Amino acid sequence: MPYNPRILAKARADLNEIQEANSAQHQRRLETVYRRVPEIEQIDKTLRVQMIDLARLAFSRTADKNEKIASLKEDNLSLQMRRAELLAENGFPSAWLDEIYSCPICHDSGHADSGLCSCLRRLYQQELSKELTTLLHDRDESFSSFDLTLYPSEYSDYFQCIPREYMGRVFSFCRDYASRFPDVKDDLLFQGGSGLGKSYLAACIAREVLQRGYSVFFETSVSVFSFFEKQKFSRSQEEAEISAEKVSQMLTCDLLIVDDLGTEVTTPVVQSGLYTLVNSRLSTRKRTILCTTLYPDEISIRYGSSVCSRLDGYYKTIRFAGTDIRQLQKRG
Repeated sequence: MPYNPRILAKARADLNEIQEANSAQHQRRLETVYRRVPEIEQIDKTLRVQMIDLARLAFSRTADKNEKIASLKEDNLSLQMRRAELLAENGFPSAWLDEIYSCPICHDSGHADSGLCSCLRRLYQQELSKELTTLLHDRDESFSSFDLTLYPSEYSDYFQCIPREYMGRVFSFCRDYASRFPDVKDDLLFQGGSGLGKSYLAACIAREVLQRGYSVFFETSVSVFSFFEKQKFSRSQEEAEISAEKVSQMLTCDLLIVDDLGTEVTTPVVQSGLYTLVNSRLSTRKRTILCTTLYPDEISIRYGSSVCSRLDGYYKTIRFAGTDIRQLQKRG
């Protein structure tokens, strides 16, 4: 995948902080052991000198080179055994003074045989998601906080179900969707009236997917389509470039969530932008969640039959039932 150099630099800085923290912890361990067992410090100094001598001997052409190397290796092994004995005698684990690494694959270098190590890719996704997802900042949506008691427990003729039972199944589906991501086959259309929990459950999914290291772009439709408009019509080159980057991120992120679809002013740019998002992400099998109060016929009128047919054909519609939770909470 292509990496944004600016975001990758932030990820490398994050990795560098991890390296520094590990190095500081290693240094504290050394100081503690050396203070309690001075002989180990002397052994470590001797071992370092021996490593230098071995390196010099490897490039020398003296007649007794092999004998000297063998002797040094024997002394080195003896010192390491003595060091291990001293650690054990003083209650320290055998690996207590080994270098500390958070990543066993690359030893916190960020590079593996296949290119960027998975640890650096994970940090990259985290930095990317900080920029992509602004709706989650300072909010506490989580599956554990979802309150089904806010939904009516009596049968509703309008919804033709018992909302609490029905929304319990919706909740379970969303939690399962998040736990299995990205191994899910459906794009989702959350449809229903205001205040029924569409944005909340979308945010719950976003949080869990983010925590597992995948990139999530979660924005309102007003913000999403403003990026399409600015990349085309902004008089500021800087603003146009920033907006173009945002559009690229929306097209390529692991999970795109567009909230409040239908609240934006519908223009040809908006219609084209939604078609681009839906069609491009379907073709690359990138998962998308759209949240809207619009019914299918309203979607067709606003965005055109091409968008509507793709939503009908490829998206799983999740209809929300109940009464406006925000109004209930105000009254409560």
